[in-house]
Amino acid sequence: MIQWILNWLILSASVFLVTRILPFIYVKNFATALLVALVYGILKMLLTGILVFFSLPLMILSLGLFYFVINAFLLWITNLLVTNFEVRGCFSTVIAAILIAAIDAVLHWLIPDV
Repeated sequence: MIQWILNWLILSASVFLVTRILPFIYVKNFATALLVALVYGILKMLLTGILVFFSLPLMILSLGLFYFVINAFLLWITNLLVTNFEVRGCFSTVIAAILIAAIDAVLHWLIPDV
């Protein structure tokens, strides 16, 4: 349980950092970033496997880069579900999803027990 909470806090920090870096993504405060990370994490847990399975030919052709499009789609759904969170534009959503994944990976690398 503690592992899950730490992963959630790291994803929340990643979302919050990306909103401070990019001008086209908005989150009201860190509490909203916690909610965004919760919704985004649940969507990733429930839908990523299904979306990867159905997009397997595109995943193979793009050498796995289509995974970022899947993450952007999940971020867009999160954008629709959470108030006080906004990502403006399709290309902006892809960039935000890539940065969230990158910062999340770096934070997980810096904190090895998670």
